[in-house]
Amino acid sequence: MNSTDNLEEVAAADSAAGTGAGDALAAQDGPSEAQASAADGTEVADIIDNVVGETIALGDFMRAFGPSMLAQIRESNPPVYLPTVEQLTPAWQSRQAAMQSLKRRPFAAQAEAVQALCKLLLDHGEPAAVLNAEMGTGKTMMAICAATIVSQQHPRTLVVSPPHLVYKWRREILETVPNAKVWVLNGPDTLRKLLLVRSALGLKTTQPEFYVLGRVRMRMGFHWKPAYVNRRLRADGQTWTVACCPQCMKPLERPDAEGHASWLSVEMANAVLSDRRALCPSKTCRSPLWTLMRPGTAKQSMRELVGDAMQQLPTIGPAASKRLLDMFGESLLGSMLEDNVYEFINLMDENGGLVFNDRQARRLERAMASFEFSIGQGGYQATEFVKRYLPRKHFGLLVVDEGHEYKNEGSAQGQAMGVLASQCRKTLLLTGTLMGGYADDLFHLLWRINPSVMVADGFKPNDRGSFASAAMSFMRAHGVLKDIYKETSSGSHRTAKGKSLTVRTSKAPGFGPVGILRYVLPITVFLKLREIDAKALPPYDEVFQPVAMTEEQASAYHRMAGNLVRILKQALAMKDSTLLGVVMNVLLAWPDCSFRDETVRHPRTRSLLHLQPAVFGDADLMPKERWLIDLCKQEKAAGRRVLVYSIYSGTRDTTARLRHQLEVQSLKTAILRATVDASKREDWLAEQVERGVDVVVCNPELVKTGLDMLEFPTIVFMQSGFNVYTVLQAARRSWRIGQRKPVRVFFLGYQGTSQMDCLRLMGQKIAVSQSTSGEMPESGLDALNESQGDSLEVALAKELLAKV
Repeated sequence: MNSTDNLEEVAAADSAAGTGAGDALAAQDGPSEAQASAADGTEVADIIDNVVGETIALGDFMRAFGPSMLAQIRESNPPVYLPTVEQLTPAWQSRQAAMQSLKRRPFAAQAEAVQALCKLLLDHGEPAAVLNAEMGTGKTMMAICAATIVSQQHPRTLVVSPPHLVYKWRREILETVPNAKVWVLNGPDTLRKLLLVRSALGLKTTQPEFYVLGRVRMRMGFHWKPAYVNRRLRADGQTWTVACCPQCMKPLERPDAEGHASWLSVEMANAVLSDRRALCPSKTCRSPLWTLMRPGTAKQSMRELVGDAMQQLPTIGPAASKRLLDMFGESLLGSMLEDNVYEFINLMDENGGLVFNDRQARRLERAMASFEFSIGQGGYQATEFVKRYLPRKHFGLLVVDEGHEYKNEGSAQGQAMGVLASQCRKTLLLTGTLMGGYADDLFHLLWRINPSVMVADGFKPNDRGSFASAAMSFMRAHGVLKDIYKETSSGSHRTAKGKSLTVRTSKAPGFGPVGILRYVLPITVFLKLREIDAKALPPYDEVFQPVAMTEEQASAYHRMAGNLVRILKQALAMKDSTLLGVVMNVLLAWPDCSFRDETVRHPRTRSLLHLQPAVFGDADLMPKERWLIDLCKQEKAAGRRVLVYSIYSGTRDTTARLRHQLEVQSLKTAILRATVDASKREDWLAEQVERGVDVVVCNPELVKTGLDMLEFPTIVFMQSGFNVYTVLQAARRSWRIGQRKPVRVFFLGYQGTSQMDCLRLMGQKIAVSQSTSGEMPESGLDALNESQGDSLEVALAKELLAKV
C-alpha cells in the first residue's frame, strides 16, 4: 500500500490586512513628502519603474509607502498614551510624583511605560494590561511602580510569581516602596496568613500592602475526605443505616445495575464519594459532601522545628544546630528566625564573640533573603481561599510574573491564575515572550485576563464547557492552519481501482495582523532594552557558530543517519510512528555525545536498530569542546566569565565531561544541577563567583527566569533545544540593567547534521514569537531563517525524511 502527501495548503493571510493597506493608499491623492523618497534616498518613481510585472519587493514597498501607511493607521487607531500630551495633565504629574517618591526611581523609559499602563487600567477602565518588555528591562521594578500608583486607590496588591522568585519580589518591594508591608504566601503557613487577612476585613489602611504568592502554592490542592451523616431509616418493614447529606439530611442515592435509584449504604459511601468532591444532589441544597482534612503527620516539637529550620541555612549542619540550641534555646532562636533574622546572623556567645565568622555571615545574609521560618497551617489551596472567603475585588491589582507560562488550556496553574484574575479589580501581566509562535498560545491567556473581548467576538465555550471549538475558530480567524490531504490506494472494486482520501488539519507558526491589532495592541505596552538608556546597557551581540566534525565523526554520523531514517521510513509506511521521536533525538544528540556508545532500540519491541561505538575517548577533545576551550581561555585572559548551556544533563550527561575537559585546561568550572533548590540558585552562583570560578555549566531551563547573571557576559549554547521561551530568556541572563561589559552569545551547531536544521527552525519560531512585540528580531539565528512552516519538531522530522 502506497501513500503520499499530495497537497499542503496554508490558510491565506488575513484579507482585512490587505484591504486596509489598499484603503490607505486609495485615500492619498498623490505621493506626499513622506512618500516622495524612500528612507535610503531612492525615489518612489524609481522603485515603481523597477517593478517587474505587478510585483514589488516587500522591503521596497515598506520604504516607499510605510510613512503614509503609518499615518493612516495612527489616524484610524489613535494611541491611548502620547507622552507629549499626557505630561500636561494632572493625572500624569501625580503619578510621576508618586514614582519620584520611591526609594529607587525608574529610568525615564520605565516611567513612561508605567504611565501608559496606569492610563490603560485607571483612566480607560481596561480590566487587564500586558507589559511585554524585553528580558532585563526591569519588569519587576515597573510592576512595583504601577502597583504603588494603583495602591493610592486600592492599597492591596497580589503578586503571583514563580516560587524561586518570591523572595526576590519581597526584597525588591522593600527596597523600593517606603513603608510597604509584604506578606509572603509561599510556605506551610499560607493558610494561617490568609486567615489573618480575613480577620482584618473592614479595617481601612493607606499603607501599601503586597501579597506575594508562589505559583506552585497558588494551585496546590488540599486534603479532603467525604462528609456525610448516618441515619437509620425504615422501609418495607426493614431498618437501614444510610448515608445522608449533613445539611438537608436527605438520603444519598445511587443507581443500581438496572438503573433504579437506591439509598447509598454507609459501607459504600466512602468508596462512592471519594472519587470526586461531590455536592448534594438536591436542587434546593447543593451542599458539599466533603470537608477539609489535615494530613496525618506527627506534630514536631518546637525544638525540632527550630533545629530543622536552621539546618536549611548554609554552614549549619546537625551538630552546629544542636550546639546553637543548647547555647541559646529554641524559644530565643525561633523568635529570631520568625521576626528578625538579621539578629540571628549577629549572634554572640557568652564571651561577646560573634558565633559566625565573616564568610558564614555573608552566606547567611544571602540565604536569609529567601528564608522564612514559620509554625504554620497548610493543606488548603490559596486560590480557593481567596475565591471563597475574601470579598471579590479585595485586591486592587493582580501582578502575574512570567505570564506566558499560564497559556496552556488544561493546566492547573493557568486555571488558578484565571480565578485570581476574576477576583481582583485589575490584572497586570508581565512577560518577555508573549507568544511562542502559534495563535492559540494567546487564546487561553486572553480568556483568563480579558474574557469580555473574547465573548464579544464569539470565542466562548460550548454547552459542555469545552473551549476546543472556540480555540479552533480563533486559530482559523487569526492563526495559520494547514489542511493536509492524503490519498491512499486501496483494494480494487469490481469495475475500478479504489482510492481513499483523508484530510487532517494541523497548526503552523503565525499570528495575523488583525489579531495583533484586535487583541494585543489595545492592552499591551512594549519596551525594549535599547530604549531604557543609551548609557545603561553595553553592546549585545549574538553569533551563530558552525563547527565542522572530524572525518571519522562525520562518516559515523551519516552512516547512522542513513540507517535510522531508512528504518523510520519503513515504519511510517506501516503506520508506525513510534520511532519518530527516537530517531530525531538520537540524530540531534549523537554529535555531542559521540564519546559514548550509542545503542538505539525500538521503544516498543526493544529490538536493536543501530549500534554506534564511541568515536572519541575520555581524553580526546571533540570539535565543539576544542572551540569552547579556546573561547574560555580568551575570555579568562580578558577578565570575563563564561556561562555554558547544555541541554544534555540527564541520561546523555555532557556536563561532567565538559567540566573535566575545561579543568584540564586550568579553567575553574562549576556545574549547576537541578538538585540545587530553585530558591537557592542565586546564592549558589554568588558563592561560585566568590570562589573565583571561570566557567559555569548548566541546563538553560535552570536559569531561564529570575536570575541576574551579570558576572557572566559571555554565553555559549552547546545545543539550543526546542523551546523558544527558554532560548530567548536564557540568552538574556546577563544583558540586563547593571551590566557594564559587552555581552556576547554564541550558538554552536555541527555542520551537516540535524543540529543545523534545528537552529534554523528555532530562528523561524523566534521570528514569529517576536511578531507580537512589534518588530522582527535581530537574532544570531536570523542567518539561517528563510521561511515559516510547521512546528519545530514536525518540520525537523520532515527534513530528516527528505534528506535520506
